[in-house]
Amino acid sequence: MGLGKSRAVAAALSLAAVLTACTAGVDSANTPGSGASAAARELRLAIGGESADGYDPTLGWGRYGSPLFQSTLLARDADLNIVNDLATKHSVSADGLVWTVDLRGDAQFSDGRPVTADDVAYTFSTASRSGGLTDVTALAKAVAVDKDTVELHLTRPQSTFVNRLVSLGIVPKHAHGKDYARAPIGSGPFTFVQWDEGQQLIVRRNDKYYGPKPAFERVVFSFTGEDATLAAAKAGQLSLAAVPSGLAKTTVNGMRLVPVQSVDNRGIVFPYVADTGRTSKDGLPIGNDVTADQAIRRAVNYAVDRDALVDGVLEGFGSPATGPVDGMPWYEPSSAIRSNDATKAKAVLDSAGWTDSDGDGIRERGGRKASFTLLYPAEDTLRQGLALAVVDMLEPVGVQIVSKGVSWDVIDKRKHADAVLFGWGSHDPTEMYNLYSATQAGTGYWNAGHYANPVVQKNLDAALGATDQNQATRYWKAAQRDANGVGFGPSGDAAWAWLVNLQHTYFVSNCLDLGKPQIEPHGHGWPITAGITGWRWTC
Repeated sequence: MGLGKSRAVAAALSLAAVLTACTAGVDSANTPGSGASAAARELRLAIGGESADGYDPTLGWGRYGSPLFQSTLLARDADLNIVNDLATKHSVSADGLVWTVDLRGDAQFSDGRPVTADDVAYTFSTASRSGGLTDVTALAKAVAVDKDTVELHLTRPQSTFVNRLVSLGIVPKHAHGKDYARAPIGSGPFTFVQWDEGQQLIVRRNDKYYGPKPAFERVVFSFTGEDATLAAAKAGQLSLAAVPSGLAKTTVNGMRLVPVQSVDNRGIVFPYVADTGRTSKDGLPIGNDVTADQAIRRAVNYAVDRDALVDGVLEGFGSPATGPVDGMPWYEPSSAIRSNDATKAKAVLDSAGWTDSDGDGIRERGGRKASFTLLYPAEDTLRQGLALAVVDMLEPVGVQIVSKGVSWDVIDKRKHADAVLFGWGSHDPTEMYNLYSATQAGTGYWNAGHYANPVVQKNLDAALGATDQNQATRYWKAAQRDANGVGFGPSGDAAWAWLVNLQHTYFVSNCLDLGKPQIEPHGHGWPITAGITGWRWTC
């Protein structure tokens, strides 16, 4: 038995011991039997790592998937339409600066206290000050008008603020202290039972929940690696298991494979500006004289065979990517180009003066080789596969890409000077703004290549500041490609080369009905749980 298999089996046995300790004597998780059995009352999941910072929405918990313990003002249904949750209605003032939300009167926290406008105002105010991953920076103040009406005053109009109402779970003002993240109280469909850090999270159905009650009395989230998760699924210890596409073609008795569409994408961000010796405020180098040429960036976009990447690297579980928001309501299809077109890539390079004058297979111009480095996280085998494939695809057109698997520390230091293979994808177009806005250049991983185009910036700003969602969508689309052909997409500035959109792959018990899953965002957190209150046993 190979070392990797030994570790997987050992991890599976460890997981089995944990689960047995929790539910001794129950049937196998993926064959629950009758509705009255212990297994039918409990759901066992291994769908990703734990939330290291705990379960406090004001610090970012719940942005991907169900916040479990908390409720949000609004929600998205399976078709990503915005629907009411804690809110019964909301409205926006004509100037876009005041969002008024009316609350339902029957919601209460798991400790029996009612959910009021004071709790909503407190939650938004706290999140705006926390510096966490939930971006509420546009909030000026939150005011409880009465017990079931709250006003959220903004410093500037922000069309995407509606997504804060969708993603920010409401916390109880009376019980939100320094230990809240590790023992949360909320008004969501589940209550907190136990968190064994590094091992598992156990939650219980909240019988005080105002919405449809979950079908499961208890849910156990197990925190295991990919191989251990698959081994545990094969051992009958899980009801639902997330696996990478490379393991998705395995057969697991009693379970079926469910691929879920996502906007979880992978793409290459290019340093957009030349190397003039400029550095960031942290002293990091900015710019690359090869990728600063639009012809190089467009040639990469044309030459890459995205269908081959899906088939070869993703094992067929995905789709070619043409931009950061494929399939979303704000996607502009005309921004896409035809990929796997080496002839077009060569023509673009020829026109820009990149030629192979010395016959070494690498083009040059002005004494500079058409060669650049592509970084990816060394531990990410999927990005490694994509990077190596792209290297091979660009070689025939005379562009040399040197791929390097490195640590995130190295990426942090080189992300403005070398191309990087990143992953993104969100239900919120704010991400698109952050990736391409000049105002975000060099802010964390946002706009790492320092892209800037004043026409694109004008459209991005107009989209973000629109007071009407339809108007915002028109501007989001124009930023990708406007009527004059100007945009950040591959048919324009080609600031990125987007490669693939992933399907998230899950092994699911043959007795578990997940309903219609949402199109999922980037794979942090547990996006599959967005519809958990509608899951049901069928046998």
